[in-house]
Amino acid sequence: MQRLPARQRRAARSARRLGSEAARGVAAVAPGTAETTLRDWHAQGVRGARIMNLPGGAVTHADMPAVERLVRPLGWHLMVQFNGQHLNDYLDGLQRLEGDYIIDHIGKFMPPVSADDRRVDAILRLLDRGNAWFKLCGGYETSTVGGPRYEDVGAIAWRVVAHAPERVIWGSNWPHVGVPRERYPDDAEQLDVLLGWAGPEARRRILVDNPAALYGFPPLPVEGDNP
Repeated sequence: MQRLPARQRRAARSARRLGSEAARGVAAVAPGTAETTLRDWHAQGVRGARIMNLPGGAVTHADMPAVERLVRPLGWHLMVQFNGQHLNDYLDGLQRLEGDYIIDHIGKFMPPVSADDRRVDAILRLLDRGNAWFKLCGGYETSTVGGPRYEDVGAIAWRVVAHAPERVIWGSNWPHVGVPRERYPDDAEQLDVLLGWAGPEARRRILVDNPAALYGFPPLPVEGDNP
């Protein structure tokens, strides 16, 4: 049986301590991964496969169709990361995906583009197809103006949230491996920035309802509902 890489094994151990009812994971899945291995990971709480089209990525866009065929029967999604400046290089492959997938890191435009850029238009069209999600995460990695509000990437985030709040999730990007330790962001600040990007109803969708639907958690009651 194929073993998880060391970092994924540590993450899996942490997830097991939380329990598969409370935690979910995303793994790097090679095209040749055995079905028995995938089912073992599923039992441990894994629900997604990472596609990384940036330096150091273990599984890239070239393997995306094969990986999707492997994980779709389990109901997993793909977590796809690329430089949004080069979206046109990946657009055809994304449009061919039949299962759910996440466009990671606010599209990871390096450097950020204006909110009315044609590539942001293309992302909105992908969301409208019904199987794409958009993750608000790691704005500090690409912003050229910096925190605490990250106005440049925030403009993209704001437009996507306004267009499709039902297709957006949030992540802290912990443990922040993309920046030196002395530049680690404050995790609470990364959550606070959402206050400027989404209103109360959209925030509940982004933080509660949408991840529950995507990762298979039971929905939480809305405030005021009877217990």
